[in-house]
Amino acid sequence: MSTTVLFDAPGPRTRRLTLVLNVVALLVLIGLAVVVLQKLGAQGQLEPAKWQALLTERTWANFLIPGLVQTLKAALLAVVGSVVFGLVFGLARLSGAWPVRAVAAVVVEFFRAVPVLVMMIFFYLGLARTGLVSPSSTPFWAVVIGLVLYNGSVIAELVRSGVYQLPRGQREAGLAVGLTPSQCLRSILLPQALTAMLPSLISQFVVILKDTALGYIITYPELLASARRLGSGDGNILQTLLAAAVVFIVINTLLSLAAGRLSRRLSYRTAGKTRALHEAAEGNEIG
Repeated sequence: MSTTVLFDAPGPRTRRLTLVLNVVALLVLIGLAVVVLQKLGAQGQLEPAKWQALLTERTWANFLIPGLVQTLKAALLAVVGSVVFGLVFGLARLSGAWPVRAVAAVVVEFFRAVPVLVMMIFFYLGLARTGLVSPSSTPFWAVVIGLVLYNGSVIAELVRSGVYQLPRGQREAGLAVGLTPSQCLRSILLPQALTAMLPSLISQFVVILKDTALGYIITYPELLASARRLGSGDGNILQTLLAAAVVFIVINTLLSLAAGRLSRRLSYRTAGKTRALHEAAEGNEIG
């Protein structure tokens, strides 16, 4: 039997057993789907009228599109704020001054530990009492601030761990060509860490987009809240929620595809800069 580095390759008997299990699992899923559709049909959820309502101009112009706009507006601002927060506190946790590292660690760990919904409710009530923003925009800013603090703390930890996981030779090569430790961090380590953690970063952006749905609890009119309001009024809440889910899936898929292309381009650029840096360091050593 042939082997690989990590595990034994399955033999003919194992492959046959795996095929049988996969077929059985597929048949079970199909059976469950048939049962669910039969129950939905018995409850009248498959009537064409309930689904045709999703194709009307009123549904999209008055509910789903305005809700999507509110979702994207909050998510976009939260993504920008989270990246800025994450870079600032991530670099602070890598600082050579221990008081800066200690303060940054306390801030990051605190906001990572607090549920994002709790922060949204806290800022919703706090902003309403202080009067810093208008009552109509209070839910929006509560959603954005809560998302920025929580996800920014996660990104800060990604930055710190991403830099620590790089080979030590990257920093030593930068020091060899005359860069200071802070210059090495900004010019060499951080770009490579961001490239390596880009998949995790994009996953966090997807989390931000989905977590905007928590805003309906504090009356923010995002996509999920708009779909629920439409479905409750028209009596087809299942259909409207499925439509909102499809919109989320499409946006997240497009975001993942764009992230993949960006990751490949950044990998090529970072590899070229790293190669040039090592060549320069080797030239200095020879000289």
